[in-house]
Amino acid sequence: MIKLAFLWHQHQPFYKDLSTGQYALPWVRLHATKDYYDMVAILDQFPKIKLNFNLVPSLLVQLEDYARGGATDQFLELTLKPAKELTEDEHIFVLHNFFMVNWDNMIKPYPRYRELLEKRGRHTVLKELKRIQIYFREQDYRDLQVWFNLSWMDSYWKKNDPLVKELFAKGKNFTEEDKIALINKQREICSKIVKKYKEVQERGQIEVTVSPFYHPILPLVYNLKIAAKSSPGIRFPPNEIHYPEDGETQLTKAINYYEKIFNQKPKGLWPAEGSVSEEIVPLLINQGIKWFATDEEILFRSLKERPKTRLPLYSIYQIEKESKTIDLVFRDHILSDLIGFVYHRWDYKEAVKDFIRRIENINEQTKHLPGERLVTIILDGENCWEFYPNDGEQFLAELYDALSKNPQIETVRIGEYLEKNTYREKLNTLWPGSWINANFNIWSAHPEDRLGWEYLAKTRQALTDYHNENPQTDTHLAWESIYIAEGSDWFWWYGDEFVSFQEEIFDNLFRKHLMNVYESINEKIPEWLHLAIKGREKRKPLVEPVDLFTPTIDGKVTSYFEWRSAGFYQAGYAGGTMHQAESILQSFYYGFDWENLYLRLDTQIPLNQLISEEIIGEERIFFKIVFLQPANCEARLNLEKKQGELICIKEETTFSLATFPVVADKVIELSLPFRILETNEMQLLLHSSQTTPNQAYSTGVATKSGQTANQLLIEFAVVIERGGIEIERWPYLGSVIVKKPSQEYLLQTWTV
Repeated sequence: MIKLAFLWHQHQPFYKDLSTGQYALPWVRLHATKDYYDMVAILDQFPKIKLNFNLVPSLLVQLEDYARGGATDQFLELTLKPAKELTEDEHIFVLHNFFMVNWDNMIKPYPRYRELLEKRGRHTVLKELKRIQIYFREQDYRDLQVWFNLSWMDSYWKKNDPLVKELFAKGKNFTEEDKIALINKQREICSKIVKKYKEVQERGQIEVTVSPFYHPILPLVYNLKIAAKSSPGIRFPPNEIHYPEDGETQLTKAINYYEKIFNQKPKGLWPAEGSVSEEIVPLLINQGIKWFATDEEILFRSLKERPKTRLPLYSIYQIEKESKTIDLVFRDHILSDLIGFVYHRWDYKEAVKDFIRRIENINEQTKHLPGERLVTIILDGENCWEFYPNDGEQFLAELYDALSKNPQIETVRIGEYLEKNTYREKLNTLWPGSWINANFNIWSAHPEDRLGWEYLAKTRQALTDYHNENPQTDTHLAWESIYIAEGSDWFWWYGDEFVSFQEEIFDNLFRKHLMNVYESINEKIPEWLHLAIKGREKRKPLVEPVDLFTPTIDGKVTSYFEWRSAGFYQAGYAGGTMHQAESILQSFYYGFDWENLYLRLDTQIPLNQLISEEIIGEERIFFKIVFLQPANCEARLNLEKKQGELICIKEETTFSLATFPVVADKVIELSLPFRILETNEMQLLLHSSQTTPNQAYSTGVATKSGQTANQLLIEFAVVIERGGIEIERWPYLGSVIVKKPSQEYLLQTWTV
């Protein structure tokens, strides 16, 4: 008889911003109603089936938060807001985002939801939604608010919950009371999930395993350079990233949280993305973990010689470290991927027959092997089901029924199986890698990955320095933000391996977690954290400068040709999925001649009104040019005094470097001499006791690379503040880079 172990992995990124309490995306509560409960509740119908579930602690924390009503997200808020009170921007957000479901399986079966999609249009862009939204009535918006949430209700709830059954039967003309009842039902379901897993585990039908708390790639957190063992030649950021203590903390937090919920310690562990290395094995052993799992390709590369068949996959392995041992099981990649990516296109009965036939073939082929044979199926237990009709209910029911009746196959809990069977194959080495290509490239190989790790390292070092200097200060929340930022999900979307309309949201949230560290320790957020990592090198202004020019700084567009050679950026193009409200800044122009950098800011609001607000308003509006190069510099514009001030911020001290002309009339125009925009070395020289600003400007201080000021590289963004709070930053997810023109400039860019 063949032993068959399913391990369904349940996980969501940590969407909560600890500083605001707001969740960036709604997927925890929506998957709660579609996947988490029914995946284990179905076992009530199949008592012979034993399964394994991996529940990531950071998911369980978020479920608990929603269950007690402490969690909110923009999608939830715009669901609960009365339809008649939605603003134009909110109409656009709802139309843009409330069809984010699998259209074939979650819209097409429901006439009203399908009607609303056809009314909006299947292929639209944000600018078209401003026109389309006026054709939707109040009831249309209310029905859409309900259907977006209702379509995520699994068929289990359609059958077993009176409210859900009633709403599906009603289909349209929903009331505000219907919406509130539906959201309350979501929270109720969130509260039932962990209890159900605990119940089924206590009756012996499932084993619940764990992952490190915030789902980090444990080998990379332990030491990022481990990635080079499976990918020689990979490049690393300049910072040393070697945090074994963080790996230990992520494990300890996970095990303690598990024990709090399930009243026992976990036996097994699924490392995030199946990522393993020899270095992390002692961490697992010391935490009392009895077994862990990873992908078959890790096994094949760990053996002295690659096997000619896949049969070694079905044995149990053991590895020894520091005179202690731990068991390993390896995922059947083919069978797991058939369920995850293939069978949803098949008739469910034919799919189950194919799966059973494959298991029976393995049973026949492995009869000669010593000990019993274990086939391990590990895959995502949530995202794949939206591609199946009825959320995979028919497929799973047919599969579990067939397995219950098959005398050649027995489903097992992995921990129980290992306790009963003592035969092990010895594994002398463990190849470092994940379930994807047996390496860590997804999370480490791309320049965006390196930049993410660099940002994490810089922020962690800042926190470590603060903690060492202030040992009595509570830095718990700051460290929690570091652990969250170590999660695998942020790095998954960096690079060009995967594409999602949400990738910029993940980028923003990763950097926001790091920003929260600085806020927690009352330190200024570094300017580089405001810049997007995702696609940073691809984002450029719509038009770059084409020639040298010298405008008149008078606050007016003197002639058509005055700024014609300038670079141009249109504000309002955020590049993300969220609709942007109308901005104060409409656009800006930038350019230069041999001596000066010029900027022109065009606003949506008349400048006389802005200047008036700046003088008498309770919330003053300020314009700044924030420089990333030269670092720690910003140019503050005083529109009333027609003057700008370039300042340098070093730690908690602000130094005034120079003033420059700013004129605001129809537009804002300013001129910044290149001589006052020096490099970091100039900043340091400025503030030594032996150098004055004028001396520094005249020396042409050399950079580390030997460049002088006439080769100056400038990187900046335009920032608007109200009441000391940043309300706009353009480019929204990037910066403008300008190099002071050299003698070769005209030869490279000459125009007629």
